[in-house]
Amino acid sequence: MTKYYFINKFDTNLINQQDKKTVFIYRNYLNFNLEEILKLKQFCKKKRYKLFLANNIKLSLKLNLNGAYIPSFNRDTIHLSYSKPKDFLIIGSAHNLKDIKIKEIQGVNTIFLSSIFKTNKNFLGLNRFKLISKLTRKEIIALGGISKKNFKQLNLTKASGFAGISFFEQKKGP
Repeated sequence: MTKYYFINKFDTNLINQQDKKTVFIYRNYLNFNLEEILKLKQFCKKKRYKLFLANNIKLSLKLNLNGAYIPSFNRDTIHLSYSKPKDFLIIGSAHNLKDIKIKEIQGVNTIFLSSIFKTNKNFLGLNRFKLISKLTRKEIIALGGISKKNFKQLNLTKASGFAGISFFEQKKGP
């Protein structure tokens, strides 16, 4: 199961605690720092981690990252005119069927469907998550409110992975 970890700063301590199946998505909309992205890229390359950049496909391509993440609020299709390497992946998030169809038009490889457990305005719950995920042929990743307590419930879905922030920042051990 692939794990996607949303990070907003370069912290080697948190990154080193993750296993090799963890993919990092740099998502810092407020304080965009190119120098920090370059350091993170070098670190991830050295450790053989995959790195995606949120909401900036052009820069992801320019920096030769593994891919880009398109948030649900981004509905642009301008990136379809860019030439991309074959191994460059585009992933995106969706909250409902309309968002899923938009992500399919945007040409994403994988869709992050949220929110599976986190009770917010986009809360789907386990059953609606399973129903909506059947409405696309794209790979589905569970997003939102995943913790060590409800982690086993992901096996009830056909999600090929999960994404989050707090799950990865939980303390290990007693």
